[in-house]
Amino acid sequence: MKDIYESPLNSRYSSKEMKEIFSPDTKFRTWRKLWIALAETEKELGLPITDEQIAELIQNKDNINYEAAEKREKEVRHDVMAHVYAYGLQCPKAKGIIHLGATSCYVGDNTDIILMTEALKLVRKKLVNVISALSDFAVRYKDMPTLGFTHFQPAQLTTVGKRACLWIQDLLMDLEEIQFRIDGMKLLGSKGTTGTQASFLELFEGDHHKVRALDARIAEKMGFKGCFSVSGQTYSRKLDSMVLNVLSGIAQSAHKFSNDIRLLQHLKEIEEPFEKNQIGSSAMAYKRNPMRSERIASLARYVITDALNPAITASSQWFERTLDDSANKRISVPEAFLAVDAILEIMINVSSGLVVYPKVIRQRIMKELPFMATENIMMDAVKKGGDRQELHERIRELSMEAGKVVKEEGGENDLIERILADKSFNITKEEMDAILKPENYVGRAPEQVSEFMENDVAPVLEKYKDLLGIKVELKV
Repeated sequence: MKDIYESPLNSRYSSKEMKEIFSPDTKFRTWRKLWIALAETEKELGLPITDEQIAELIQNKDNINYEAAEKREKEVRHDVMAHVYAYGLQCPKAKGIIHLGATSCYVGDNTDIILMTEALKLVRKKLVNVISALSDFAVRYKDMPTLGFTHFQPAQLTTVGKRACLWIQDLLMDLEEIQFRIDGMKLLGSKGTTGTQASFLELFEGDHHKVRALDARIAEKMGFKGCFSVSGQTYSRKLDSMVLNVLSGIAQSAHKFSNDIRLLQHLKEIEEPFEKNQIGSSAMAYKRNPMRSERIASLARYVITDALNPAITASSQWFERTLDDSANKRISVPEAFLAVDAILEIMINVSSGLVVYPKVIRQRIMKELPFMATENIMMDAVKKGGDRQELHERIRELSMEAGKVVKEEGGENDLIERILADKSFNITKEEMDAILKPENYVGRAPEQVSEFMENDVAPVLEKYKDLLGIKVELKV
């Protein structure tokens, strides 16, 4: 509907898979799975729940009667109790044992943890594919010299592939963090109103062993290795903060990547993909704006800022439970995932289609290389009998003269011609050409790429090989 606001994360940017994870339907289906897990476990531990009741719950777990739930919520102003009521309408035999002993947080909080875990897995999948695409690029251009920059001022040479490894290194750190977080995810379990499990202790007539087993079995049924040992009514909101910090880290890496691509596109050395019919500017038809990289930066800033939401929420909770977290986390957590999902899809697209212009790269190198090569030139001249101190002073003078031509007159760097014309250096044109090969000034960059790929990247891509092969198509 065009007359109602819809988040651009939903309508323009994020993938169908991520939107499904945080959809109302997935949430309410998960609620019903949790109610089934609770009833099954309570039955296994001796409560008077029948197989017929369990079967009825299972039979109706996916055909959610939304109209009945929405009508009931308007009456009772409580979403969980509205869905308990609606489920009971479909399961008259099991109605009395749905949600037995539980609080709203049993379904609400456990579902949030389940959905965040699934979303982290999808983010991990896309992150691995970005790393793979950039690794292919790094290997392809591991030997190609390019001008390095510090402070965005010309510095020593590196290679195109080595620079890509800097992006990959950041992403590998993010992948390690996201895997750590996935491995550490635990459910809230069934903790009751203040986290003491008093209601379940009452149900099981004081049997602590059965109450402990309840948590363990529910976790196992829902695919988790365990539950938090202690909690208030809710799981610690610190978890939301830690999860979004992982997403913020990915956004930081993505923003750095997008900055470099935008600067390189300005230099006309490397460009993001630009399609045949794409329009770069509504006014300037010749322009090829780096709009995809700019979108990465834009969304990344949103995620980095959004990570403050759960941090503030976690720090401001009161005792065992307050409800000032609820409305905030309904927005901040899903939208952080939707934004990171969009960022990674754009990164896959850009990384898989980077366009390199070797002649422009070499031209820029050759404008700066004469200054960088002066020490090598001086050493060769010394080997032929020159005086090191005199040659050093002469190079300084010639460099100043050449620099003046470049900066004040707008001319080309003619330092090499000046040195060749100076007999005190005694260097031929052929010898100078050998000295000025850019490959001589990249240090161990090509070897670093090969070693990094072998030692750091290849094991990761092998570990996650089943996640590779994503194809993305940007909406806009």
